[in-house]
Amino acid sequence: MATFIGDYACKVDVKGRIILPMAFKKQMPADAQDHFVVRRDIFENCLVLYSIEDWNRQLVMIRRMNPYNREHNMFLRNFFKGTAELSLDGNNRLLVPKRLMELIGAERDVVLAGQDGRIEIWAADKYEKIDMTPDEFASLAEKLMGGTFNDPED
Repeated sequence: MATFIGDYACKVDVKGRIILPMAFKKQMPADAQDHFVVRRDIFENCLVLYSIEDWNRQLVMIRRMNPYNREHNMFLRNFFKGTAELSLDGNNRLLVPKRLMELIGAERDVVLAGQDGRIEIWAADKYEKIDMTPDEFASLAEKLMGGTFNDPED
């Protein structure tokens, strides 16, 4: 499984391609395909680039939905809306569909931010504005993780 760590400022070339940072490439398993799926994030104004392995894990959860239930069907439609499959070219570049880049307001400068098995793609100016103060982050960490014990063996 790929675990993507770090955030990297990148340029979008005139054809709309983004070079995948070599650090992310090195974080992928040697046998991993250079295949990804991209979609708009559910909560933030960014894109999420899934390794094909992580995308398949998402599909396992999604397949629990009942397409004959109206709410489930609406969720499924919106979850898959705008989704695209991407492959790295010979120069380690991804061609992200222009319509998706426009959705997040990304033009020339983007940030690719690792999030475990996926990579967020942000317009650089918007990424700079999402930061929390250290105290806010500490409070959130305490709220979400302070009362639990995470045993990696579980």
